[in-house]
Amino acid sequence: MSVLLRTIVLLVLSNVFMTFAWYGHLRNLHDKKWYIAAIASWSIALFEYLLQVPANRIGFSTLSLAQLKILQEVITLSIFVPFSIFYMNQPIKQDYFYALLCLVGAVYFIFRS
Repeated sequence: MSVLLRTIVLLVLSNVFMTFAWYGHLRNLHDKKWYIAAIASWSIALFEYLLQVPANRIGFSTLSLAQLKILQEVITLSIFVPFSIFYMNQPIKQDYFYALLCLVGAVYFIFRS
């Protein structure tokens, strides 16, 4: 498996954990004290870091730091939008499309030779 593909797979998995750690408690633990939500989030975030740190170390062997960051942001939005629509029952917004266009531009500029 190529370095880029391994990096992407690990970052996608990392972002799933990150998204649930950051926002899942808003749905699942909204009636609990904030510190219960924080402990649950930290527990989930541990798995995020166990995937994200190796992903960045692997990716940095062939990608620049800026390329890693833009890749992370594209993956984050790719995970967050379906999460917010399907899991958090948020309405689809036209702004998601505009944000995607901005990220496509960012990917183009950061990865062009």
